[in-house]
Amino acid sequence: MRPLSVIITTFNESMNIRETIASVNWADEIIVVDSYSTDGTPDIVRKLGARLFERSYSGPADQKNWAIPQAKNQWILLLDADERPSPELVDEIRAVLTDEETSQDCFQITRQNFFLGKKVNYSGWRNDKVVRLIRRDRCRYDDKQVHEEIETTGLRVGFLKHKLLHYTFRDSGQYLDKIRRYGEWSALDHLERTPRVTGFHLFVKPTYRFFKHYVLQRGFLDGQVGLIISAIMAWGVFLRYVRIKELRTLEQGSEE
Repeated sequence: MRPLSVIITTFNESMNIRETIASVNWADEIIVVDSYSTDGTPDIVRKLGARLFERSYSGPADQKNWAIPQAKNQWILLLDADERPSPELVDEIRAVLTDEETSQDCFQITRQNFFLGKKVNYSGWRNDKVVRLIRRDRCRYDDKQVHEEIETTGLRVGFLKHKLLHYTFRDSGQYLDKIRRYGEWSALDHLERTPRVTGFHLFVKPTYRFFKHYVLQRGFLDGQVGLIISAIMAWGVFLRYVRIKELRTLEQGSEE
C-alpha cells in the first residue's frame, strides 16, 4: 500500500482532536496545522505523536495550501478537526492506495453531517460532497474565504462511495459563532460583485435562503434541527450584506 499523509487544520479543537487523530492512526503520517489554539489543542497533538505546525490563520484555503507541501507522502487525506472517516471509508481508501492502477488525481467523498448530535438528512446538507483524498503535487484549493474547494479543472476525479462523518456543532451557540465568522469572510468573497447593498440583499436574499433550506431542500423533514439550520443559514446571509454595507461605508469615508 502506498503511504498516506493526513492533514488536519485546527483552532481550539481540544474537544475533537483526540477522536479525529484516533480515526486515522493507521496513516503513515499525521500533520496538524494549528492556528495558535488557547485550549490546549497543541499539547494534545504532541502527546498523540502527530507532527505539529503552528501558523497564524490566513484563511481556510491558504492554510491548507500551505500545509499540503509539508506532507512527506504523495497521497494526502485532508480533514477538518470535526471529521472522521467511517470504517468503511477507511477500507475504501486503503484499497485505492493498494491498487497500482489508480490513475485519478483526487477523490470526492460524501459527508454525512450531524448537528446537535442528530444526523441531518436534508436541510441542504444531503448531497454534501468534498474532494479530500488528493495527490500532493496535483491539487490545491481555490482562493475563496468560505466553502473553499480543491480546484479540479483538468484533473482526473474519482468518487468514493463510503462516507466521511462530519460532527459539525455540539450546540447552537457554537454554530452561531461560526456563522458570524463566515459572514465576515463571505463579505470579502462577495464584495467586488456587490457595489451597493439594498433592501433586496438585506431582506429578500436571507428570506429566500431560509425558504431554500427549509422548503426546497426539505429541511422540515429534519424536524427542529432542520428549522434551526435553515434559520441560521438565513442569518449568515443577512450578516454578509450588513458587513458589505459597513465596508462600503468605510470606503466612502476614506475617499472624502
